[in-house]
Amino acid sequence: MTAPGLNDDFSRIAMADTAAMDWQASPSPSVWRKRLDLAGPAEAGRVTSVVRYDPASSFHSHPHPDGEEILVLDGVFSDESGDYPAGSYLLNPQGFEHAPRSAPGCLLFVKLRQYPGTTRRHVTLATGQAPWSAVRHGVSRCVLYEEQGHPETMVLLRVEDGAAVPLESGGNEIFLLSGALAGHDAPLPARSWLRLPDGAFPRLIALGPAELYRKSGHLRSGQAAPPD
Repeated sequence: MTAPGLNDDFSRIAMADTAAMDWQASPSPSVWRKRLDLAGPAEAGRVTSVVRYDPASSFHSHPHPDGEEILVLDGVFSDESGDYPAGSYLLNPQGFEHAPRSAPGCLLFVKLRQYPGTTRRHVTLATGQAPWSAVRHGVSRCVLYEEQGHPETMVLLRVEDGAAVPLESGGNEIFLLSGALAGHDAPLPARSWLRLPDGAFPRLIALGPAELYRKSGHLRSGQAAPPD
């Protein structure tokens, strides 16, 4: 089990190559995880993880205080509300309860206890069918979640070879779905995770086409993003 206090100083840069990490047990014998950050109790804290469901696996019914965010990376994730194949995005707001399962098995990027507030909308999005728009030359985005009254914005970004990843004020968190990025301490391969505090704006350049998840605005300290 991972001890509490993993990458829990949100004023510091944190990163991990999740493909190189070992799987760890969860409360379900058929569900495994790689924790990336954890603040608070081991099974009841604010946490970001990559989660694997084995085929024919399930998890007991449980509520989600402070919400839950899921991006399905592979396979099919299911609960009482439906079946969600790779590319599905879910934002389950505070108070949501379910008993998740997976018949074929699945791989997920998951955030727990990071979306407090009873006014948030419940989001289910098939990103393969969602609209994309140009951000600037070489970069396009698909909005996953943004809502008035809440600080964070989550998007998918497609970045062409040689283009820079756009970063926002308020902190940025990146999970690289495909491709590779250069510009930090070392190249970031696919399935890497990087968390940047507010005011940290390294120039991240795509090494070939790349697609990534980016969360921004959630670590705000008042510093503005630099001009492009």
